[in-house]
Amino acid sequence: MRKLALALALTLAAPVAGAWTEPPRGSALRADLMDAARPLAERVLGAPVEFVVHDLRVEGDVAFAALVAQRPGGAPIDMLATPGYRRGEIDPEFMDGSTLQVLYRRAGRQWVAVEHAIGATDVWYADPAYCPIWAPVLPGNFCPGSQPMK
Repeated sequence: MRKLALALALTLAAPVAGAWTEPPRGSALRADLMDAARPLAERVLGAPVEFVVHDLRVEGDVAFAALVAQRPGGAPIDMLATPGYRRGEIDPEFMDGSTLQVLYRRAGRQWVAVEHAIGATDVWYADPAYCPIWAPVLPGNFCPGSQPMK
């Protein structure tokens, strides 16, 4: 009976295959992911930006991030003073502020932001076209194999 209880405990404690993880604050992986998203945000929102992480998921060579860009120290971004607004690329009245969602892939030792949206008011990453690659890290139950938020 003891052996059965021990085997059951070890099985339950083992990590779930295919389960995403969130890189901890201060880790090189987390910094690499933020560094891959930063140029995309700064092109539209202006530099410098830092991110508040709402959701960050990594599984193997793919990742998903839901972020809010802000100025260093926590100051909000004035959307009307951004390069994207001046170029006519964004309209603050029809967007969700400085939110940013990113789908990443690892290319060798580098993370690449493959798809992203700034200020999206819809769940664009719910498109089934993203499922073959990003299902393991997508929030919600849009794809078979995706996992809800922790």
